[in-house]
Amino acid sequence: MNAHRNEGKNRTRRALDLLIAVPAVIVTAPAVAVLAWRIRRESPGGALYTQVRSGLEGEPFEIYKLRTMVKDAEFFGAGLAVLEGDSRITPTGALLRRYSLDELPNLWNVVRGEMAIVGPRPTLPAQVEQYNDHERRRLAVPPGITGWAQVNGRASLPWSERIELDIWYVEHRSLWLDLRILARTVRMVITGHGLYHEDETGGVDLGGQQTKT
Repeated sequence: MNAHRNEGKNRTRRALDLLIAVPAVIVTAPAVAVLAWRIRRESPGGALYTQVRSGLEGEPFEIYKLRTMVKDAEFFGAGLAVLEGDSRITPTGALLRRYSLDELPNLWNVVRGEMAIVGPRPTLPAQVEQYNDHERRRLAVPPGITGWAQVNGRASLPWSERIELDIWYVEHRSLWLDLRILARTVRMVITGHGLYHEDETGGVDLGGQQTKT
């Protein structure tokens, strides 16, 4: 009985994700096109940044984001760490990061079924390999564009605390909680709270879970 109930809930969630993501892709397409043009005009390289992440049950997929840094930024400067005021961030990239607009292509991942609107942020396979059995519980649901850890501090929180927040979300997951997260996400984007760590030792990962998102 529980299996059937969970299957029904998952179908409902998937339908709601598509109900949000498909119109959002259409509505934001002109803005994404303009932003992509500005990215390419400011800095050599493609407008999209892609990277392999771990999704549901650790399955790998390729995530899409708008590029916010100069090409091959991970190979110089602070490497995979991204700190506030990082010189590798382009002017347009700073704007994108401030308002989380670089995540708009994530909507394609939602349409493709690789992500959900709400869920733990997808992390790098190398990080997942270090998970213990308890931490792997955060992989029990599809990764999301926004999540419980993101609206409770995101990159300003220690990595271990973010994992615990994600696990709490998995254990208490509900449509009502998702609506709360979406409402708090709007406020978080407006205020820009928790975009970066304060120092390089706690630095954020260029493209993984420990990003500004």
